[in-house]
Amino acid sequence: MTKDRLCAGCPAKIYRDNKTGLCAPCLRHRNAHQGDIDPVAPPVAVAEDRQKVRLANELASLRTRYAESLTLIDRLEQEQGALAAMRQHVETYAITPKTGNRTSEGTVVMVASDWHVEERVDPLMVSGLNTYTVEIAKDRALKFFQSGLRLIQLLQQDITITTVVLALLGDFISNQIHEEFAEVNELTPHYALVVAQNLFISGIEFLLKHLDPSISFVVPCHSGNHARTTKTTRFGAENGHSLEYLMYLHLAAYFRGNKRVTFLVAEGMHSYMDVYGKTIRFQHGHAIKYGGGVGGIYVPVNKAISQWDKARHADLNVFGHFHQMRDGGNFICNGSLIGYNTFALSIKADYEPPKQALFLMDKKRGRTCTWPILVQ
Repeated sequence: MTKDRLCAGCPAKIYRDNKTGLCAPCLRHRNAHQGDIDPVAPPVAVAEDRQKVRLANELASLRTRYAESLTLIDRLEQEQGALAAMRQHVETYAITPKTGNRTSEGTVVMVASDWHVEERVDPLMVSGLNTYTVEIAKDRALKFFQSGLRLIQLLQQDITITTVVLALLGDFISNQIHEEFAEVNELTPHYALVVAQNLFISGIEFLLKHLDPSISFVVPCHSGNHARTTKTTRFGAENGHSLEYLMYLHLAAYFRGNKRVTFLVAEGMHSYMDVYGKTIRFQHGHAIKYGGGVGGIYVPVNKAISQWDKARHADLNVFGHFHQMRDGGNFICNGSLIGYNTFALSIKADYEPPKQALFLMDKKRGRTCTWPILVQ
């Protein structure tokens, strides 16, 4: 029996009687390259091809890195050239301090709303973000007037302030319109109303004392939706069922003998004020319906303003109710004194610290500055 053996050119098996010592493929390869010098067996050719591929890849990589290096060099040369140019052409301009000559005139508007003086905010109910009691409400109210005075005095360094508008836009008490308020409120509605009234009397007298006697005060007043004595809101007869309306009338009577103070107690949902040719619309804000949408209050507010402007145009709308300070360009939504509470949590309002708004109406430029009065 003839045993097979391995080909001399590859691992293939051949019969022992194969005198060439090569398998058929290797024999054909040899015959095809009879005239070549040092014929290469297939395994050797494969190894050589792999080496060629590896070298080609390395060459491609080197070319890529070389191109990147050239690009980097170009960019560095440009930057170096720019730096050299800046070093060679340094010039300074004389800037002299500008001091206000107080030839411009302005009106400051302080916005007060959503104090809820008797409502207690338990930090456990709002993730520890806020605490509120009657005493804290008093402290924050005093800070409102103190910080408002400071901002007015800063503005007086450059412009002449002729009028301060103190807009009282409602919800200064929480009342008992919801059953839960009987459990969380620290005072009954009448006593809460007395606290709010006394805070306003103290604040107005504080501003009168510390501001120039030539400055007059205008106090537009709007009832909120919390001070009502009815179960539901009655837009057509709101003041007739509002405890805040009575408070405003009493405040107006209290300051009746002071010629510097004028109260404008609104009878309807809106009141309008002309300031240097710009019309400001005041309201509490509860007529605007907001369902906690992704866009916040901006969409419902602008829809409402668009409709109201068809009847009577206003350049600026000022309101509260939503417990979040927002400057929408054509509107200012006031913050709250009570701060983040379960109401803000329920309407999905953004968290913000307790604040109120103050802005300046410049005689020549319209509204130029808007500040938050931080009261915490």
